[in-house]
Amino acid sequence: MRRFTATVMVLVAMAPGGVALAQQLDGGSEPPSAMITGAQDGGMVAAPQAIEAPVGDDAGAVTGEQYVVRLRNLEQRINELKEEIFRSKARLSLLAESVLQNAVGGSRAQIVHQNEMGGSYRLASVVYSLDGAPIFNRDDETGALADRREFQVYNGQIGSGDHSLGVNLTYIGAGLPYMRGYRFSVRSTQSFSIPEGKAIQIRVVGFEKGGPLESPESRPAVRYVQRVISLREAAEGAEATPAPTGGAGTR
Repeated sequence: MRRFTATVMVLVAMAPGGVALAQQLDGGSEPPSAMITGAQDGGMVAAPQAIEAPVGDDAGAVTGEQYVVRLRNLEQRINELKEEIFRSKARLSLLAESVLQNAVGGSRAQIVHQNEMGGSYRLASVVYSLDGAPIFNRDDETGALADRREFQVYNGQIGSGDHSLGVNLTYIGAGLPYMRGYRFSVRSTQSFSIPEGKAIQIRVVGFEKGGPLESPESRPAVRYVQRVISLREAAEGAEATPAPTGGAGTR
């Protein structure tokens, strides 16, 4: 009889709500301590044990080992970026050196503006360009430009070969009453060539052409005086009287 009762208790305990019924059949004795009944699913489960929470990205925590791995990956990425920057700087340096060698070519140009206009014209604006790129721009209607009979426009390196110099001058009428308030412009372009390893001196002279019968707007003109010299002479700032070459620029 006792064996039958124990068998019934085991079968009842495996069913939903079986623990309470088994206690009643056994006279209120406690169920085996090794088993409890789930409150929600009604099934029999093992006694609760300590369960470790998962550690990682999903758990929102990082272990020391994972932190070290991430730190090493970050350091590796930083080193890769440093290497890329270093290689880029090296490429830029080589490119700049190549451009300078091709564009400069070891030649030099010295350009000077000389003002020989009379008192009826006051220089107010000067614009120079070399191969289409501006190299000098001055705008002063106070008379400061007109007071300077000569000033340097450009003194630097330039590629050997053929080039084009553009000049744009603006004058304001002065002196005689009928000249005052009028503006006069002269535009000119001059081509020149410079050998490899040489320097060229170009003097741009603004002057009045024609005689008394020339109309005021036709008098401003430009002529060019150029001379090829050695780089040593250019570096030492040797002063020599350039001989005219080529024709004068036109308005």
